[in-house]
Amino acid sequence: MIYPYINVWAVLVSTVAFWALGALWYSPLLFSKRWQKEVGFKEEEITKTNMAMVFGLSFLVMLLMTWALNFVINSHKAEEVSMLQGLQYGLFTGFFFSMLTMGINYLYQRRSVVLWLIDGFYVMLGLGIAGMILGAWR
Repeated sequence: MIYPYINVWAVLVSTVAFWALGALWYSPLLFSKRWQKEVGFKEEEITKTNMAMVFGLSFLVMLLMTWALNFVINSHKAEEVSMLQGLQYGLFTGFFFSMLTMGINYLYQRRSVVLWLIDGFYVMLGLGIAGMILGAWR
């Protein structure tokens, strides 16, 4: 197998953008209260959590996701992929691989559709943004 070119800076920047979307998505400005209600977390539980570990590990997982997305996007010749096509790759993989996988898990876990929509669209949009960056920064 031939490994495509990896633009380390594009992967890092797209990971930071993905992570920053999560900071906004799960903030009081957007979905934090509804997400907290759907998950069943009390405020005390959240304050007792080692957030540095949660943030660090989530960044690492997002780094792996954006690296894999970069791999998929760069499997083509450089001139064949644009920012718009990168967005399409990100949204496609986010929906068909991540969001639908979450949907299966949430069905078995008896989680709400609202929680699935909050979490699923976050990943789909995060990978869409990452794809845009990776598609544009070649």
